[in-house]
Amino acid sequence: MEFRDYYKVLGVERSATEAEIKTAYRKLARKFHPDVNPNNKDAERRFKEANEAYQVLGDVEKRKKYDELGADWERGTPQDEVYRRYSGAGGPFTGGTDAGDTGSTGGGFSDFFERFFSSRGGGRGRSTSYGFGDDLDDSFGVRSGGRAPDLQAEVEINPQNAVQGTQRRLNLTATDECDNCHGSGMVARAEKRGNTRVMDPCPKCGGSGVIPVRRALDVTIPPGVTEGMRIRLKGQGGRGSRPELNGDLYLTIHFKPNGVFTVSGREVRCQLPVWDYEAALGAEVTAPTLDGRVALKIPAGSQTGRVMRLKGRGIPGRGKAAAGDLMYELKVLAPTDLTAEERDLMQKLADHRKARAVPDPRDEMLRE
Repeated sequence: MEFRDYYKVLGVERSATEAEIKTAYRKLARKFHPDVNPNNKDAERRFKEANEAYQVLGDVEKRKKYDELGADWERGTPQDEVYRRYSGAGGPFTGGTDAGDTGSTGGGFSDFFERFFSSRGGGRGRSTSYGFGDDLDDSFGVRSGGRAPDLQAEVEINPQNAVQGTQRRLNLTATDECDNCHGSGMVARAEKRGNTRVMDPCPKCGGSGVIPVRRALDVTIPPGVTEGMRIRLKGQGGRGSRPELNGDLYLTIHFKPNGVFTVSGREVRCQLPVWDYEAALGAEVTAPTLDGRVALKIPAGSQTGRVMRLKGRGIPGRGKAAAGDLMYELKVLAPTDLTAEERDLMQKLADHRKARAVPDPRDEMLRE
């Protein structure tokens, strides 16, 4: 069995983008479609080859597998090892079709495809075999197997939402496959005389194969998300001709600016104000957390900038990532609204400390 160069079949470079691959496939499909080339075996063969190539290169996971497979093939890796590594069959290839045969098992796919990319061939990819029977749809795109585009969206949440998770309603602008031409951009019509069929641009999408749509989607943000994390919602992107061909929606998480908490990774920091007498004498104060409140003991003699840690009370863990910590940075405040009695008490404290010859806290600075 020889390696099949799907990039060559579609006439694109190995670095081609998803859009370039799709455009190349559509061009070949329009040119060689059996409806446009009745009883033309060569055109049918070329159409099948293009369809097979797009089944692989038009799917992100299959394309990645194909590129790895091709690299091993070019390095001269023994075929038994290649089959074991990529087909999942665990042994030498035993197919009985000539390497140059375009189709073999039912749907017109080559043995190369069936071996490595069809669910029947032991590969991980899922594929559909496409025949050319009486049920062939008027618009050839319905058999294209092309995957609809993915969507990107950004979601803002509060740090507190990362503890229990939350829900958001998104208003999305999507690019769906046209349901009139099934993404091909062309529809077939029969001439009044004879059985001739002509391909015309689709009137609904103007020949683009896609239509813009707006839709609302309720999404669930799971616990343990962090700033910049991407969440994949399978099948919630652009709509394809079949549910399994829908694109995915990728959500990027951002935390809203918060006057209480700042987040770095899974670590959360909070600047906690305490009165000077609480800091001097020690106290138990009520402090905020991401999921409520906590009684926090302030050690006597605490100063501004002292950091106190609550282990595991930051952003919750997710997967193998451990939960972060919640860090309180103390900010010591002096009262500004003293009563006459309080002012008198403060003055007595100052006089008492002066009598004890307590060192001036600025002495070190004044020595410079």
